[in-house]
Amino acid sequence: MKQRQIEEYEVNPFTLFIKPKRYGNKVYSQIIEVEDEFLSPLKPLDIIKNSCFGSDYEGCRKGSMLLINAKHKIPIAIDPTNNLFFFPTASPNREECIWISLDHIKDLLRISPKETLIIFRNKQSYIIPVAYSTIQNQISHTATLKWKLMQRIEYNQKKSFYLMNRPLALEASEKSPKYGKNSKSEE
Repeated sequence: MKQRQIEEYEVNPFTLFIKPKRYGNKVYSQIIEVEDEFLSPLKPLDIIKNSCFGSDYEGCRKGSMLLINAKHKIPIAIDPTNNLFFFPTASPNREECIWISLDHIKDLLRISPKETLIIFRNKQSYIIPVAYSTIQNQISHTATLKWKLMQRIEYNQKKSFYLMNRPLALEASEKSPKYGKNSKSEE
């Protein structure tokens, strides 16, 4: 695959991962998609921040922290309705942090104590310089975040459906003529 240089990038359903790439004293982003590769002058965290849908990065981060009860290396729901859940391999502020899409991962293999081979659904595989246990833990946190957010979305959809489709006038049985004071048997 030939890597193309781009100025701006937004995470999308084809994004597999975003990793830092150093050029002199500047950190760029190497973006790997299902069938493409890009190089951006933005840092990986900047791309993640610019991609958050319907909220800012800090809002997404705080929401994730509350839902999964975690404080470090927080996964982000960039766009839950399109299954865009990404997790960092290190603290997002660290230069070596890679952001990986949960939904594209098919399998993992331990290569060495500090390297993991990630096999993606499109049959591409990449060695990530991170411990296998760290990747497993991050996948677990991200899957929990996805599960909890999807539960909330489903609950809210059901609630909205009910509110939109309920009868306009719900009357209690006590108000019906049979049980109420205006019944003929009481007069």
